[in-house]
Amino acid sequence: MWTVIYMAQDMETAEKVKDVLTKEGFLVKLRQLNKKIDKKGSYCEVLVPKAEAQDAQSIIIEYGL
Repeated sequence: MWTVIYMAQDMETAEKVKDVLTKEGFLVKLRQLNKKIDKKGSYCEVLVPKAEAQDAQSIIIEYGL
């Protein structure tokens, strides 16, 4: 089961978080909430497997995201 660990205000920020987590070895999915024509201004959820959620959140804090 996938768990939301971060809510980004735009796709660009979500991609940065995804890149960091992927580099650290996590499986990551992005889910855009309100689809707009442009990628700016559309909220996006960052999801990881539930078993990895706590560790992934620790990495986000460590990187200051």
